[in-house]
This record gives sequence, structure tokens and C-alpha cells, in this order.
Amino acid sequence: MVAPDMEKIVSLSKRRGFIFQSSEVYGGIGSTWDYGPLGVELKNNVKRAWWRSVVYDREDMEGLDAAILMNRLVWRYSGHEATFSDPLVDCKQCKKRFRSDHVQGKVCPECTGELTDPRSFNLMFQTYLGPVQDDSGLAYLRPETAQGIFVNFANVQQTMRRKLPFGVAQIGKSFRNEITPGNFTFRTREFEQMEIEYYCKPPKYLQSGEKDDEVLHQEWIEQRFNWYVRLGIAPCRLQKREQSKEELAHYAKATTDIEYIFPGSLGWSELEGVANRQDYDLSAHSKDIPETDLERLKLSKNIDSIQKLDYFDEQYVDPETNKKGARYIPYVIEPSAGADRATLAFLCEAYNEELVSEPKESDLTQLREACTLAAKNLEKKVAEAEKQKAKGGETKVDTKESPTLEQLKAISDGLARAVEGLPKTLLAFEDVCNMPGADRLDVLKKTRPIAAKLCDEYTRVVLKLHPQLAPIKVAVFPLKKNEPRIVEVAKKIRHDLQPYLRIVYDDTAGIGKLYRRQDEIGTPFCITVDFQTLEDHTVTVRERDTMQQERVAITQLAPHLCQKIGLSIF
Repeated sequence: MVAPDMEKIVSLSKRRGFIFQSSEVYGGIGSTWDYGPLGVELKNNVKRAWWRSVVYDREDMEGLDAAILMNRLVWRYSGHEATFSDPLVDCKQCKKRFRSDHVQGKVCPECTGELTDPRSFNLMFQTYLGPVQDDSGLAYLRPETAQGIFVNFANVQQTMRRKLPFGVAQIGKSFRNEITPGNFTFRTREFEQMEIEYYCKPPKYLQSGEKDDEVLHQEWIEQRFNWYVRLGIAPCRLQKREQSKEELAHYAKATTDIEYIFPGSLGWSELEGVANRQDYDLSAHSKDIPETDLERLKLSKNIDSIQKLDYFDEQYVDPETNKKGARYIPYVIEPSAGADRATLAFLCEAYNEELVSEPKESDLTQLREACTLAAKNLEKKVAEAEKQKAKGGETKVDTKESPTLEQLKAISDGLARAVEGLPKTLLAFEDVCNMPGADRLDVLKKTRPIAAKLCDEYTRVVLKLHPQLAPIKVAVFPLKKNEPRIVEVAKKIRHDLQPYLRIVYDDTAGIGKLYRRQDEIGTPFCITVDFQTLEDHTVTVRERDTMQQERVAITQLAPHLCQKIGLSIF
């Protein structure tokens, strides 16, 4: 499968109710997105699958939901207040701002103006607690969920009576005042994390047969990688990239990023990082840490903490003194994933454009003839625009509302590629007709309806989402919406299955179009109630990916579908 363009994912997300631009009625707000009716279901399913995998399916994990607002001292001693920043430069001419590591030299990449010297810009959003906005009430919207887990280490360990190793999982919102957000939902200022802090014994305190931090780190890398594979991402589009020594945070022993190859300029980009953070974090928030450890971890003494976040290991036996018991700061393995990035990756991976049957040659001939006329007309317009450009005039033709020369060439090239690849490229005609400037070209008016009709009949866009992630699990259709007996049975099936599955009823189009709609939003199964149902109490169950159909008794629908989807209810 060829990866789709990100523009197609954005278009599908808007058209089908997955993701909308936030505050769109006021022109939107940069890199902020709202999850629509289907998007919120998909994202919630991603989070549920993650929670089930790392909490319910393990015996060594607990859950947590820490507050977004925390004592300012948390961020001071975690190092965020002083170091959580990007070096920025400003253009003295066009006033645009860039990260200094994204530009070369002192020249603006936009206008070639002179750039300022780099200066630090803190990425944390500031707010104030209480009615007076002064330094005493200064607080931050958390830039990560991890610190809430660290400062609650003792609370969780003691209340749940946990022995090392054990982990704490959390899903929650984080906020970063990113300088260069973008690429749809990949990098935003408001995002959701799925984070684990897995506490384990430092090497010094290991007993015979216990796993050390390096072994546990590798196990978590494999488990997290395999989670994406189990939910439908092809292993060839995932990779484990170990960070170099230059990339590593000073406190990290090792970090491996799990990356996915996204469409377009994103390419290989991080989905999740799995880090061995040693004992840095719990030490940072603890009082009475020995000077030798502070120096080793490059930490300042914590004069504000009222607690030492250590662990009493009653099973440890000192090999030299034979004394039983030891108190120490645990190591931490941190698998940290983005819920938004994972959701975007699953969307990209699931997107497919398919030719479901071969078009009639007569229909293709009609399309080719329309395209030939359009291509000749476009060729003339390109020639006229080039003449005007050579004379130093505008690169537009006919009127100032016409497409630019560059747009005309792009449309012409796109049309030629679509014609050359027929019939496999039928859906490409829709892309050509949606190119910038195409809506202002009369030459495409004949091509557009012919191509649209062929696409409706012979192609489909399908989201091949894992059934556990699909926003809607089952859609129920009546073969005839004006037949009361069929409608009654269909609505009863919807009502009876609803306790087990997210299910919808739809009678707003013919069966063929209803199938296509559900394919495009990733619904794995469709049920059609027809006249045979009234006779033998069976229905047609159609599977999304193969489009195969089978008759199933109504009484067996719930266990049949739950088994197919992978829900262990029956």
C-alpha cells in the first residue's frame, strides 16, 4: 500500500467528522484541533486499547489521573522552569521567528533578512492561581504528565502495597507553547499523552533472578512496538531508533524512539519514546539526597520538598553485612506515547483507495475523450500564461480570478498522470479537480461529473482500522426503508446490539452508497435486513475489508460480531 498524502487525511477528517479546525467560525486558531463525533470515538478507542494493554493485561501496573495544575516548585526542581526552552531567532526585516537549530547562519530563510542572536523561549504556558496576578500565584499548565506520576510515587506504592518492580500509567492533557507547530495533529500546543513510569530496582540492590533496568528497558521497547503492530500498523512502517549520546538527556541511561513513517514531509517521526531515566526524577523531588548522588545526577539540593521518595526493600540482604532490608531511590523506565500522534498514525495506516471492479471500456472512453478536450484547453491556457509572463505581466489568464501559471501546470500534469494510469487512477481525478485553482476552470466541468460517477460505481475509499479502534463497530441498514416490517426488525437489531457494540442505523441512501459511507469511516461490519429476514430470521453481514457477505441468524449476531471484533463478552 502506498501511503496517502497528508492532505487526503486532513480532507477525510473534515468531511467525515473525525477532526475539525478549532474555532473555525472565527478563522481558527493555529495548530489547535477539535475531535468530531467519529474522531472522539477513534481517539477514545486508542486510549482504551492502550489502557487495557498496559494496565488491565498486566499484574504490575496501577492507574493515576494527576491534576494539570501543580505546585510551581514541581517544575522548578524537575528542571522545566530553567531549561524547558527553545533557542529562537527573529528576522529584523519580516519579523518572523524561527528556532535557531532550524536555520543556517544569520540569514532569514523567508526573506533573506538579517537574523537576531538566539535567545531562550520557555515552552510552558503560564497562568495564575487566585485573583491577583503576581509572582506568588504563578503556575503553569503542565508540559508533560510524567511529573504528576513522580510526585505521587509514595502515595501509589504505599496505598496499593506495591513491591518493585511496578508501574503507574496515566492518560492526560499536556500543553507546550511550541514555536513551530504543524503537520495537522502531529505537533500541537495542546495534546494528550499516554505515559508510564515503571519503577524498578537499581543494579546495586538486585537479588538473584531479578531483572535489571536494562533488561526491563528492552522488554518495554518490544512490548510497545508490538502494541502498534497488533493494532494494524505494518512493521515495515515502524522502526526502533536508539538515540545517540548527543541526543540523550543528561540523566538518561538510554532512550529508544519508536517511529512511524508518516506521509509527506514528516517522514520518519516519533510516536513514542522509551527511556531509562535511572533515579533522576525521584531524586529531584526528594529531600536529603546525598551530595554524591546530587553530583552524579547533576541536581541541585531540594530545600523545599518535605518528603524523600524512596522505597524500603525488606527482602534485600546486604552481601557484606548480611543485614536485611535497604532503603533506596528506584530507577524509572518511561514509555511515553502521544494519543494524538497514535491516532493520526492509525488513520494514515488505515487509509486505502481501491478499485473494487473494472469499469466498462465505454465509460472509460467517455472519460478519456473529456480529458483530451480538457488537456488541449489547458495547454492553450498555459501557453497564454507563459506569453504574459515573458512580457513581464501577470501569470494569470482570462481574468484576475483565473489560476496562476504554476497552478495551471500542476493541474495539467495531474490530469495527464490520472489518464495514463486508468483505470487504477480513477480516484486521482477527484484530487485533480480539488487542486488549487481547479474550481475556476470551466475546462474541467465535463470531466468532473464523468469521473465522479465512475468513482461512485467502481472505487471506494476505505479505512481499514483494527476493529477495536473503529469508531463505529456495526451499521444496520433496511433493504427498503418504506417497508415497516423490515425497518422494525432493523431498529430492533440496533437496539439489542447497542449494549455490546457502538452501532448505528442508517436508511438515508441505497445499500451500495451506505456501504461506501461506512467503508470510508472504517466500520468493520454492516448488517442488511431484507425480505428473507422476515422468512428465516437471518440477516446479511458484510465484512469491510474483503466485502464478503454471509447470512447469520439474528439470535447469533451478538456473539458472532463480538468474536469477530475480538471482544470477550460471550
